[in-house]
Amino acid sequence: MRQKLLRLGAFLAALLLCTAVGLLVGRLSNSPLAGLLCSAALGLGAMMLSDTLKGNRLLAWLRTDAEGPAPGDIGVWGEIAHLTEKVLLRREQRIEQEQQRLMRFLAAVEASPIGVMLLDANHQISWCSRVAADHLGLDPKRDIAQPVTNLVRMPAFVEHMSAGPSEQAVSFPGPNGNRLSALVQPYGDGLQLVLTQDITERERAETMRRNFVANVSHEIRTPLTVLAGFVETMSELPLTEAERKRVLALMSAQARRMQDLVADLLTLAQLEGSPRPPADQWVMVAKLLERAKSDALALSAGRHDLHFDGGEDVQLAGSQTELQSALSNLVMNAVHYTPPGGRIDVHWSAADDGWGSLRVNDTGIGIAREHLPRLTERFYRVDGSRSRDTGGTGLGLSIVKHVVQRHGGEIDIQSEPGKGSTFRLLFPPSRVRHVAPALQPDAGVATSS
Repeated sequence: MRQKLLRLGAFLAALLLCTAVGLLVGRLSNSPLAGLLCSAALGLGAMMLSDTLKGNRLLAWLRTDAEGPAPGDIGVWGEIAHLTEKVLLRREQRIEQEQQRLMRFLAAVEASPIGVMLLDANHQISWCSRVAADHLGLDPKRDIAQPVTNLVRMPAFVEHMSAGPSEQAVSFPGPNGNRLSALVQPYGDGLQLVLTQDITERERAETMRRNFVANVSHEIRTPLTVLAGFVETMSELPLTEAERKRVLALMSAQARRMQDLVADLLTLAQLEGSPRPPADQWVMVAKLLERAKSDALALSAGRHDLHFDGGEDVQLAGSQTELQSALSNLVMNAVHYTPPGGRIDVHWSAADDGWGSLRVNDTGIGIAREHLPRLTERFYRVDGSRSRDTGGTGLGLSIVKHVVQRHGGEIDIQSEPGKGSTFRLLFPPSRVRHVAPALQPDAGVATSS
């Protein structure tokens, strides 16, 4: 503003000077017209010189990419400079807004679990998200402008790129041992968008689903076949009373086997579809051990040396039904797979870090090391014929794993052929508490805190 006032004062002073010179020339020449023409010529020259200087200042400002404030001249040139500055400022603001919008969009793309890669018309990488780079083993900066098929050499991917646009994605092994899916879509003028996704877990889940359906079908088909054969036998052949009782007993055993299988399947479905057990309902560990001991005594019928101890002053937070089911499953397995005269120990203990442990140890036949990682899979059997002989459905340990995980814990299995097995259910400190004897409930039901 001050500069504008100074320039206005300079302009008025120049105008007065031109007028004074004109008057002086008119007086000296005794011709008012000559003085007027001189004054006009000087004024016009001054205006042209002023306009030239203002225009040069504006051009100099524009040549520097409009850095700094616009020239603060008065008149038309000052107005042009001011409006130009406003236009440039609005354009910069729009550019900044678009850049911010682009950065938010790219941040959203980077946060997506789906990788995004842009290719030019020559299949060279124009841009690559971090996820896509991780999927394909690329460097999102170093590999820019490189042909993608030179870097990703999986035959299925190269063939998919060569075949052109397709509605179907292609799957292939990734560099990290995972399974990837890639979909190529054209856009713009010969450009291509590549979407990548890690489908390792999806394919694993699909494989588990297929195996599960196949196993269920197999497990149900066997007793159904036996039942159908016995029904046909009873309807077509004359049987003695002893033979009829034997056939009915076998049919009853097969029916119970199917009932147990359906019950375990329903239990698994309920565990997977229900919320996690509450953390404010407490179950006495001693009551869980007492119930498991009662079941074990009935099943063993005096053939094993059974020992249950610990947990008299300890409570677990969670579902009593689920915890009892998990512990009883382990104890029943120990009885089934321990020869007569063997020893079974069920014990509660707590570590210094607060974690609690329900341990079931037996002196049974044991399990080879290579089977241990898969023991909790559905329908996985170390010895299928022996499992069926003992009435197992192949789902017991899977139920145990689900129960302990729903309570925030984990299952640990140690075993060696001929030396027995040890199963431990580990519970986090947040679900374990010690109580004074006077506070222990008399009944074996869950209590709320």
